[in-house]
Amino acid sequence: MFDVQKVREQFPILHQEVNGHPLVYLDNSATSQKPIQVIEALEEYYNSYNSNVHRGVHTLGSKATDGYEGARDRVQSFINAKNREEIIFTRGTTTALNIVASSYAKAKLNEGDEIVLTPMEHHSNIIPWQQVAKATGAVLKYIPLQPDGTISLEDVEETVTDKTKIVTMVHVSNVLGTMNPVKEVGEIAHNHGAIMIVDGAQSSPHKKVDVQDLNCDFFAFSAHKMCGPTGIGALYGKKELLDDMEPFEFGGEMIDEVGLYESTWKELPYKFEGGTPIIGGAIGFAKAIDYLEEIGLENIEAHEKMLVQYAMERLTEHEDVEVYGPPADQRAGILTFNIKGVHPHDVATVLDSQGVAVRAGHHCARPLMNWLGCTATARASFYLYNTKSDVDAFVDALVTAKEYFGDVYAE
Repeated sequence: MFDVQKVREQFPILHQEVNGHPLVYLDNSATSQKPIQVIEALEEYYNSYNSNVHRGVHTLGSKATDGYEGARDRVQSFINAKNREEIIFTRGTTTALNIVASSYAKAKLNEGDEIVLTPMEHHSNIIPWQQVAKATGAVLKYIPLQPDGTISLEDVEETVTDKTKIVTMVHVSNVLGTMNPVKEVGEIAHNHGAIMIVDGAQSSPHKKVDVQDLNCDFFAFSAHKMCGPTGIGALYGKKELLDDMEPFEFGGEMIDEVGLYESTWKELPYKFEGGTPIIGGAIGFAKAIDYLEEIGLENIEAHEKMLVQYAMERLTEHEDVEVYGPPADQRAGILTFNIKGVHPHDVATVLDSQGVAVRAGHHCARPLMNWLGCTATARASFYLYNTKSDVDAFVDALVTAKEYFGDVYAE
């Protein structure tokens, strides 16, 4: 049975006061906190067997290599990839998407080819495709959003054509919490001969992902949003596609033979992992996966749905708080809002004075902000260690913000 209080005990950072109040951390979409198991795994690596991987035959090097490659096996199992060679360690989701854009799209696309995406994408799933379009002459096309910030499969059918070569989409919106039907979208893409790329940064920490069931061609995600360390993530790609791609970076570790004028590359996955890899990060990533699977992704998802439902019910008590996105039963544990007449940065500052940490700004989604008709929003995002008491503290802090700014504007 899921016991949130027991979960909270495993996160040392939560047991502190901020500005004289118990910390309420609701910025999980930006980065999650880390359980003691992950922290101890990182400490053990750096204290006991810090070494480079693959090259050394000494004991520390062998243990580090086992830890690093064992982490690849854990990631493979976590998303149910068919082959371990399909898992490329990267710096995170941004790097993973850039690898696909640079190593696949720039080599495959021609003038007039179409890249289809949505206005709700994170900048890391827009800007690389803008650059591909500039380099190849390809055309960007956007699937329109419904009034509640979702997409319809009918609009996908109308947008994707036989000229479409790439469809790329966020699995869960980092602003609206919208859960996109990426499996069905991928079927439409494949029917037109296009590939399907999924930005899984906001889904992989919160729900079970099976890339074989989704049948996506590429899937990108980050460890730091799912209880793991910063600076590491993974790109999944179907083996036949990765085999056909050129490396993204060149240097040590990714080479087979090097001559004065020509070089050849190692097999998968190593041709995409040039230089000394993020060894400690990979080991921490694996431990985070162990932790999440012990809790159960289905338990985490259900807990977050309960929290966002409760939060939205509480906010209906306040007519001057505008919440963006689909209904609670159609969204992930993300709640983006504004207090009418108050800048979200001011809201976040007052909340911080009450110990409540939320995000304020454009959330690396300026096109979506334009669609919403605002320059910025505030965002509360929930995770497995948040409680209904956290929601109550958040709403109480919002009341404090409304009262404060009501008094300020009345002067």
